[in-house]
Amino acid sequence: MQLALGPTLKNLHHIGSTAIPGICAKPIIDMLGEVESLALIDARQKEIEALGYTAMGEFGIRGRRYFRKDDSAGNRSHHLHIFVSGSPHVVRHLAFRDYLRAHPDIAREYSELKQRVAGSCGGNMEAYMDGKDAFIKGVEAQALHWIKPGLNSAD
Repeated sequence: MQLALGPTLKNLHHIGSTAIPGICAKPIIDMLGEVESLALIDARQKEIEALGYTAMGEFGIRGRRYFRKDDSAGNRSHHLHIFVSGSPHVVRHLAFRDYLRAHPDIAREYSELKQRVAGSCGGNMEAYMDGKDAFIKGVEAQALHWIKPGLNSAD
């Protein structure tokens, strides 16, 4: 991955539920890449696609490049979110992950919520995401304050 992303890659982080010990997670690895320039990533799209990833553009988040990969059976295996270093999206993703790692009781609540929502949404991914949204936003605000008092998601 690091070779495909090239010299513009500054950091590559493991994020998402599989990065938080002890919680329920789909078998999908979420990665967050920090880069110098999205234009340089756009120029390397073919190298990333050669690794089996599909380029999805911003895919609903301005300032992101999103790639996803399926395994040989057609099941999603990887998500790659790329942002310019210093983006508020980098800060919020890492704060959320680190906060849950440091607060296993809240991580457990999140895991239980995910299980309840998954059981009630009938496989509808949009409903699943909507069911987690308020919890994630609340914990994200706590996490941003935790990493830097006075910082909030509106900053």
